[in-house]
Amino acid sequence: MNNYRTLGKSGLRVSPLCLGGMTLGDDWGWGADAKTSATIIRRFLEAGGNFIDTASIYTNGHSEKIIGDVVGASSALRTQTVIGTKCSANIFPGNPNGGGTGTKAIIESCEQSLRRLKTDYIDLLSIHQWDWNTPMEETMRTLDNLVKCGKVRYIGVSYAPAWKIAQAQTMAFFKDWTPFTGLQIEYSLLERTIEDELVPMALELGLGITPWSPLKGGLLSGKYNRENAGKVAGSRMDDTGRAVTLTERELRLLDKLASIAAAHNTSVAAIGLAWVISRPGVASTLIGIRKPEQLEANIAATDIQLSSADLAELDSFSTPAPGFVSNYRPYAKMFHHGGISVNGDLPPTLPLTKDMVPGKY
Repeated sequence: MNNYRTLGKSGLRVSPLCLGGMTLGDDWGWGADAKTSATIIRRFLEAGGNFIDTASIYTNGHSEKIIGDVVGASSALRTQTVIGTKCSANIFPGNPNGGGTGTKAIIESCEQSLRRLKTDYIDLLSIHQWDWNTPMEETMRTLDNLVKCGKVRYIGVSYAPAWKIAQAQTMAFFKDWTPFTGLQIEYSLLERTIEDELVPMALELGLGITPWSPLKGGLLSGKYNRENAGKVAGSRMDDTGRAVTLTERELRLLDKLASIAAAHNTSVAAIGLAWVISRPGVASTLIGIRKPEQLEANIAATDIQLSSADLAELDSFSTPAPGFVSNYRPYAKMFHHGGISVNGDLPPTLPLTKDMVPGKY
C-alpha cells in the first residue's frame, strides 16, 4: 500500500486504500466494537495506509472518538495520518442548526469533530450532503475561513450534482477561496452512472475521487453467488435486514469476477477493488472493515495489475448506457469532423459530397 497518490490538484499524499469510518463502532448494530476498531486502525496504519475517513454522524459520533483515541491521542500517529471527516448531517434532534451547511452549523460541527478526534486540525473536511437551503457563497466562504484559520487543511464534497459542484468550484477560483480537493462518491462495477457527469467534472476541475462502497455494500465481496442466491448469514446485508435479490446481469458479472480472480489466484473482492483503484481520477478507495481479517483481503487488491483483456471483459458486463447528453457525443463528432480523423478518432460520416465547398450556397 506504499504506492501513494496525490489527492486531486493538491500535494496531499494519500494511500490507494482509505479506511472508512462508518464501520468503526457498533452503535448502529452492525459495526466493529471499539476494541476491534482500534485493532483495525492500527493494522491499517502498519500496513502502509495513511488515510482514514469518517463523518460527524457515523455511529453517532463514536467513529470519530475511536479514531481520536487511537490516532489523535498519539502525536506520532497524528502526524503521519491523513484524517478526513464530513459535516452537514444533523445528530442533534430538534436543533434546526444542528445540520446543513450554514456558517453556524459548519463551525459547530467542525469544533465537535476536532474535540472527538483529539486533534487541532482536520486534513480533509467534506460537505456530506449538499444543503439546498443555504446559499452556496455562505458555505464556500465558511469552509475557506476554516482553512485560513488553520482548523482545516483541505475541503471536499460528497452527495451533490456535478453542475452544483462545478458552480461552487468556479466561484472559489474567482473569489480566491479554497477550492474542493476531494470528491467522495459511490463507485463500483455495479455503480458506474457517475462516469456520465461526475467523473469528467472531477477530472476537469481537479478533484481527487475517493470512491465509497467499491464492492457495492458487499455484493461484490465474493460472498454472493448463484448457489446461495444472495442469502448469506452474518453478512452486512443480513445484519441490516436488507434483502439481496441478484439479477441475471449481476450474477453474470459475479461469474466473470470469479473467473478473473481464479486466474490471478486471489479473491473476488480483491478484483472488484483493483478495478476501482485503476479508474481515472481515483485517488484513494474507501474500504469498510468490520473484522481484521477483511483488511488483509482488501489490501491484496493493491498488488493486482488487471490486464487490458481483464478490463475489457469487466467493461462488457458493467458499462451502463450513457444518458443525455453524453449519448450524443458520437453524433456531435460526426457533424464536426467532416469525414476526417481528429486525434485518432474517425466517427461515422454524414452523407456529404466532395463538391460541397465554402461559399457554394
